[in-house]
Amino acid sequence: MCHVEEINGPSKAADYCDKQNKQYPCKAGKGYYGRGPIQLSWNYNYGAAGESIGFDGLNNPEIVATNRVVSFKTALWFWMNGCHSIMTSGKGFGATIRAINGPKECGGANPSTVSARVKYYRDYCNQLRVDPGTNLRC
Repeated sequence: MCHVEEINGPSKAADYCDKQNKQYPCKAGKGYYGRGPIQLSWNYNYGAAGESIGFDGLNNPEIVATNRVVSFKTALWFWMNGCHSIMTSGKGFGATIRAINGPKECGGANPSTVSARVKYYRDYCNQLRVDPGTNLRC
């Protein structure tokens, strides 16, 4: 929760447009890079989150960075729809990395970033005195 927008997000805008997704098509001039506390990204997530919580995610993705209520609603929406069941099912922290960042980090795509995430997670677990569990990497 350090950045409201992904570092260099606008320069990566094209990287987060799934042109195969017809339900939530990308809009010209809009970037679907990471924004908000959980860094919501991809056109299909902006579209679905907007539909679910009541904002126009495809035409106004910037609102996730500029409206604090929308920002936190999208974070909770993504967590509950994409991560919560993974954590509670025992699949481990690594599965949440896969759910959030998938091919950008997993499968050897960015091992140093995965290692940093695992270190932060272990540090937080240690501070809270809880077991981080197994399956920490994706």
